[in-house]
Amino acid sequence: MSYYPRLRDLREDADLTQAGLVEKLGIPKTTYTNYEQGKREPPFSLIIRLAVLYNVSIDYIAGLTNTPAPLRKGRK
Repeated sequence: MSYYPRLRDLREDADLTQAGLVEKLGIPKTTYTNYEQGKREPPFSLIIRLAVLYNVSIDYIAGLTNTPAPLRKGRK
């Protein structure tokens, strides 16, 4: 599974519009739209921010697992 649809699903599950999400992230809407449509690769730093925002693992965003395990706290 590619991660592009997962980005949209996570955003919608969080009841966020693209406009609301990009405001939180501080990036242009067209840039994020391109990520959701698979036209551009999101930078790893953004994937980390999204994992924290949605409280899911990076593996889940990447489509490596179908279990949206929450992030473990207290790891350094």
